[in-house]
Amino acid sequence: MNDRLVGDWFSKTGIDARTTMLTEPFVHDFVRANIWHLKGRDVDLLVDTGMGICPLAPQIDTPAGKPLLVVATHVHLDHVGSLHEFPLRAGPAMSAGKFDSMDEAVTYAYMFHNLDGAVSKLPAPGWKAADYRIPPAPLTRTLAEGDVVDLGDRQFKVLHLPGHSPDSIALFDEADGLFFAGDAIYDGMLVDDLPDSDRAAYRRTMQRLLDLPTRIGHGGHGPSFDGKRMREIASAYLRRTNGR
Repeated sequence: MNDRLVGDWFSKTGIDARTTMLTEPFVHDFVRANIWHLKGRDVDLLVDTGMGICPLAPQIDTPAGKPLLVVATHVHLDHVGSLHEFPLRAGPAMSAGKFDSMDEAVTYAYMFHNLDGAVSKLPAPGWKAADYRIPPAPLTRTLAEGDVVDLGDRQFKVLHLPGHSPDSIALFDEADGLFFAGDAIYDGMLVDDLPDSDRAAYRRTMQRLLDLPTRIGHGGHGPSFDGKRMREIASAYLRRTNGR
């Protein structure tokens, strides 16, 4: 893997010949999300779009004329900030209408306005976290449990995995075991105490993930994980929340 800074804002890591991860290293770690670019035969896939503080689209190297489908795994600020930059925008059917306005009470953008250490480097002179806004990005396609995202040479099944948020979705390639998990599960501190989080739903999601035949998982935060590690994370959550 090679990790390098691109432009002035993003870090780009080559995971394999077809998969690249981008992050925003100067953003507070609470909202420093992973952005995944997967090259498909007929269509490229971008999973989540970060905070939108600086333009993301110029950093995605999809060839001219090749479609790029962008999937937002849920409507929280650190996953939808640059969604408006892309023409093909897919996201959870459950929250589809919320992408039309990107209300800061829904995206939690208001939490960023007063976040201590919101950024460790100014993206532009005079930039202020208090001025942060997410432009509306109406979905051009909605995704629900059982839908299929087809890149030509691989197909991803959409899984609805609520808990962290009610609308959380993930993408699973049943033939290959490749799992784009969003914030349904990742190798880090799982957040289940937001106003729209649901711990009972999160427990059901974790139970479901115990049986998912994952080869490699790419989450919304933290490092990638294999199936064994994913089951460890899910089991630990179930133990920790038992009786809560």
